[in-house]
Amino acid sequence: MILTYKGIKINYNTFGKGSPIIFLHGFLENSSMWKDTINHLSTSYHCISIDLLGHGQTECIGYIHTMEDMAQAVKAVMDDLNISNAIFIGHSMGGYVALACIDLFPDMTSGLVLLNSTSLPDSKERKTNRDRAITIVKNNPNAYTSMAIANLFAKENQQRFANEINTIKVLASKIPLQGIISALEGMKIRKDRTSVLTNFKGPKIIFAGKKDPVLLYEQNKTEAELYKINLVSFDGGHMSYLENKDEYLTELDNFLSSVNSKT
Repeated sequence: MILTYKGIKINYNTFGKGSPIIFLHGFLENSSMWKDTINHLSTSYHCISIDLLGHGQTECIGYIHTMEDMAQAVKAVMDDLNISNAIFIGHSMGGYVALACIDLFPDMTSGLVLLNSTSLPDSKERKTNRDRAITIVKNNPNAYTSMAIANLFAKENQQRFANEINTIKVLASKIPLQGIISALEGMKIRKDRTSVLTNFKGPKIIFAGKKDPVLLYEQNKTEAELYKINLVSFDGGHMSYLENKDEYLTELDNFLSSVNSKT
């Protein structure tokens, strides 16, 4: 489905009936990443997957897509569907957007899954790496996306998931240069939202990969301990929904069942 928003087109898809779940993909991904998850859940839930700004079939609105910009776009989709609140599942950058949604619109979230994501801002080193990435992207976007995507997987999984990596690379190659840079700039300046995560009273959980080459597992572990958030660990990298699909779906079922039991 296409929504016209601030002069651009936002693409989103809906599947199934029941309690709504909003699915937010990561950087260099699009809503298609949720295919297996939605196939698994759509018999019991109303699943809404959104192409975030500058990704998939959703267009760009500026040189910088802040997490707040993306959250406003998500809110526009929910308004279009007359959904007042939903469970949010966000992968990596999608988790940053989910936290921005909670920050801006506290009543719109009934539960939260941070999948290979964090409430912490970029470190100084990470910001420097984002700037380097922007320079590389401007010179050779396909080389950057190809390298970046392979590096999301644990080293021992890169060969095993070669076909999946290639598919993601092909999809990423279609993202406009502006979409890549705008997201990098937006992630670089995102807020520290540990207080948002802590103060959110709904059910919440972090799914983390012990061998995540992008988001250090120890950081997620410390974050979960400090802010008293349940942590589920997988023996894989940054792409738990692929590298550890069966365990991920089981743990997601468990979480959603616990949410339903409290409502």
